Formats: sequence, C-alpha cells, structure tokens
Amino acid sequence: MIHTILPVGILQCNCSIFGDETTREALVVDPGDELPEILKIVGQHGLHVTAIAITHAHIDHIGGAAALRRLTGAAVYMNERDLPIAKQLAMQAAWLRVPVPEQPQIDVTVKEGDLIRLAGCTFQVLDTPGHTPGSISLLAAQENKLLAGDTLFRDSIGRTDLPGGDSRHILASIKNKILTLDDSLIVVPGHGELTTVGREREHNYFLKGL
Repeated sequence: MIHTILPVGILQCNCSIFGDETTREALVVDPGDELPEILKIVGQHGLHVTAIAITHAHIDHIGGAAALRRLTGAAVYMNERDLPIAKQLAMQAAWLRVPVPEQPQIDVTVKEGDLIRLAGCTFQVLDTPGHTPGSISLLAAQENKLLAGDTLFRDSIGRTDLPGGDSRHILASIKNKILTLDDSLIVVPGHGELTTVGREREHNYFLKGL
C-alpha cells in the first residue's frame, strides 16, 4: 500500500494519501489545502482518487475537500456531528485570515464501526469526539496505522477550547478507543510527527492516570 503524508496549509495539517498498487485507487484523508501538491502526488503514483475522508470539519482539514471532490468525483466521508462546523468555513477562514474555500458536500456520513474500503485495505471508523463533536479516527489494521486526526498527537492531545470542544470527551475517546489498541500501532496525528500508541501511553503527560 502506498502511503504519503503531505503537510498542507498554514497549520501544516497532515494530509494522507493512500493508494493501492494493483487497482490504483486512492483515498485522501484531510485534504485541507495545497490541492495541486496533493494531485501531483496522486499523479506521480498513477492513482485515481475514489474516496475522501475528513477526520473533523476544521478548515485546515476540510478546506480542499470540495475542490478535490469536484476534480475527481470522489465521495466525501465525514461524521454528521461535524456538519455545523463544516458550515462555518467563512468564520474559520476569518480567524486564520485565509481565503474562504468552497463549501464541501458530504456524500457519506460515517459513525463508529463503519468501514471505508480501498481495494485490499479497510479503514475502520472510530468515533473519537472531544476536539470537535464529530471527530473520528481511522484504523487501518492491515497497515498497523491509526489516523488520529487532532485527537492525539506526539506528546500532546487536541485542543478543546474551540467551539464544540470538550476536554472530558477527548480524554474518554483516547482512553476507551485508542489506548485499547496495540502498543505497536503507528499513530498518524493531524499535525506533527508520527508516534505509537505505546509511546504515548508511556510518555504523554496528558494521558497520565488514564
């Protein structure tokens, strides 16, 4: 499985591009910005985008979804609890002083246990609210990877001081959904360096006592 991580936008969101070497199908997770660079990587590998997944509806993760959908015809997957946040892109753009992106259409609403399939790889949806009400993580067991969005970072957790954030919920999500997974699992956070479940269990200050 091809997996390229491209930090995009002024907040350097980790956009993941997964591609199947046989079918050439691609899944793009969190295309927040820099669509030409995303499409360049897709083209370099001879892929065609068949699905777009959004871990949560903050502009740095969803900002390029509408344009990518328009250009590729791929369906957009997101949890419906983040629909109100997705409708506030103009306000979010004003906060960051960036242009207002196209309003995305969500084709498929996903929830706990749903599966997004990419040829031989299955991405299982985990509901991990807290950073936003509809935050999800994607577990790719075959790849031993968890795309955690802005729920869990290396040495930190997602902020909860933005509208819809909840500190109790994010800690519960991490405890009940992520820390139950194998320590060897590679965590791809929404920003910054990769980590593992085991490393964060041992070293992350915010998780002490969970």
